[in-house]
Amino acid sequence: MIQLFVSSSNASNRKARRWLQENHLPYQERNIFSKPLSKAELKKLLCRTENGTEDIIATHSNAYQALTCNLEDLSLDKLLDLLVQEPHLLKRPIIFDDKRLEVGFNEEEVRRFLPREVRMLEFQEAERLIDR
Repeated sequence: MIQLFVSSSNASNRKARRWLQENHLPYQERNIFSKPLSKAELKKLLCRTENGTEDIIATHSNAYQALTCNLEDLSLDKLLDLLVQEPHLLKRPIIFDDKRLEVGFNEEEVRRFLPREVRMLEFQEAERLIDR
């Protein structure tokens, strides 16, 4: 099952939600401000990243700019505690399942969540159009 972690409504969150609905992909949505992520959930997300915390921390956010500490100086345990307390530090939306993770909304990247058969059909259709 696809999980969609969002905050209050913003353009990227709405696009992700709409894309999942338009592609008939079942998902569970969770507002990370009303129900913050646990340390265990954050660890699961980090296991799916390519660049660790770089992939999930919103360095351009007001919450990040207001920090009085350097995140690189924190142990993983302390960093996770901070992210639990300050969900504004997380990029959003976060879309993931058992194998994949997409942070933010990029339509090309989020297509990975489509079943393989659907992607193959789309590829074949695109090839057919090119061959004309």
